[in-house]
Amino acid sequence: MQSVFERHEKKYLISREQAEALQNSMFQRMERDRSGEYLVQNLYYDTENWDIIRSSMEKPLYKEKMRLRCYDIPNKNSTVFLELKKKYQGIVYKRRLAIPFKELSYDNSNDNSSSSVGEIIRSGSTQISRELDYYMEKNAVFERIYIAYRRIAFIGREYMDLRITFDADIRFRLENLDFYNPDDGITVLSQDKVLMEIKTLGGMPLWLVQLLNENKLFPTAFSKYGKCYTDCITRQTELEREEPLSA
Repeated sequence: MQSVFERHEKKYLISREQAEALQNSMFQRMERDRSGEYLVQNLYYDTENWDIIRSSMEKPLYKEKMRLRCYDIPNKNSTVFLELKKKYQGIVYKRRLAIPFKELSYDNSNDNSSSSVGEIIRSGSTQISRELDYYMEKNAVFERIYIAYRRIAFIGREYMDLRITFDADIRFRLENLDFYNPDDGITVLSQDKVLMEIKTLGGMPLWLVQLLNENKLFPTAFSKYGKCYTDCITRQTELEREEPLSA
């Protein structure tokens, strides 16, 4: 399984109707990489003061963030992925470490031998393990927020490096940071909205450029993590500050 990724990413915030029409058009040139819709669950790492996401939202030339990712609801035979995602001058680089879910303390059916993410990467000997360990130590991050969504993904038939994903029902929570309750949390987009992401090593094929032009779709700056932080977490903090003092 691939552990290092490099690609360009463009994001489009579209309606469900537009998403369905685009998917129908894509079947001629692309195929689904999984059967139907599937669940993507993430635990993002940040500091006590949210330094990682706050810095990222300032759009620096270089930025990086770390997350633990799980597909669907895990069991003792599942694999989860610890990822370090970097972005430099518009190009995304991702380093991924596969971890047996049963080794983590998130598996509450496991015994007391389960380990933390930090212990697992410190015991590793690969370059990716060392990079993840250095990132955690340098930034003093810990599991800060849960973000999940339902995804439909396509891969190109002729352009094998082309991947297009459609994410809906994006939600987050700040408590119960595990992978067992995917329907718990606060939604951050209306039910009619879908986030489409186009991921490729280079430029888009001509047929895709034409399809986007025909539907009058233009890329936008959108971060799931940033959306959760600005629209929900910041608002929650402001409401707490506005609460009247008790007598």
